[in-house]
Amino acid sequence: MNFEVTAIPVGKLPSDMLARMLRAYASLDKRVIVGPSIGEDAAAIDFGDRFLLVTTDPITFVAEDIGTYTVRINANDIATMGGRPLWLLASILLPQGSTSDLVDQIFRQLSLACAEIGVSLCGGHTEITPGIDRVIVTGAMIGEVNKEGLIATSGAKVGDDVLLTKAIAIEGTSIIARKRGKELEAIFGSDFVQKCKASIEHPGISILKDAEIAVRHGDIHAMHDPTEGGLAAGLFELAIAANVGLIVDDEHIPVLPECRILCSHYGLDPLGLIASGSLLISTNPRDTEKILEAMSANGIPVAKIGKIMPKEKGMKIKKHEDILALPVFKRDEITKILD
Repeated sequence: MNFEVTAIPVGKLPSDMLARMLRAYASLDKRVIVGPSIGEDAAAIDFGDRFLLVTTDPITFVAEDIGTYTVRINANDIATMGGRPLWLLASILLPQGSTSDLVDQIFRQLSLACAEIGVSLCGGHTEITPGIDRVIVTGAMIGEVNKEGLIATSGAKVGDDVLLTKAIAIEGTSIIARKRGKELEAIFGSDFVQKCKASIEHPGISILKDAEIAVRHGDIHAMHDPTEGGLAAGLFELAIAANVGLIVDDEHIPVLPECRILCSHYGLDPLGLIASGSLLISTNPRDTEKILEAMSANGIPVAKIGKIMPKEKGMKIKKHEDILALPVFKRDEITKILD
């Protein structure tokens, strides 16, 4: 009997497959306080008077500024756990034909981005790798947090307000401009393209400041960094990790004007577009206004976009007067223009 074998789509492993793999193969000792799980941004390991936080993320969609992306994306995962990123290891895989100038550029980017946030680039691996057509950098970021300060994605509680900083798909906006810059310049002009590229700096793909302000001014039950799969995947992961439901209001979800233009042009849905730069916050409602005011005082836009609900309510999105199921994207929307 012949069975059809279906290839896995580009992007993150489907969550049900990943959960099955983790159940079958993850091996943890008693010092692992937060282990591998859908929605958790980093592992937490007991180191006596504090927890060591460890995460890893590859940068695969973009080559330009890849060192900067590597540091900031990995540092974000530490920040969502309430911690401070401190040490980075980077594995740099270079395609055949790479030059010494390219290597120097990547290391310079890594060094500058680490220096900005007080992280030490303390190890890694670099090689020319046959069979790849682009630079791939995988970062492993290590940080620490006081035991009373640990925040896990699984901590979201029914009744919490769901807040979102900045706007969705900041990273996606920047990547599209880098990948399709010449054709976009011909349609929208070079100033528009440069503004899209610069979104990694303004409003920025780092959420370290966002997380620090949230923790300082509110009773934060969970934070999550939506990345590949966009805000929709981030919300799904948050709900799965905490075993809850949620509802968000589409009209309250902030989207950069440039992102709307790019998504309209390419027929993409911003909800499913890679979204580093935004921070999802699940907080006690009594502290929502304090967090909103503190973010605003520090120049960080933030919006209340929804509510944590009982699990049986499911994951919903309000669009105008309709309550719909939160959309699920089998692969990140950006892959539609990178194929």
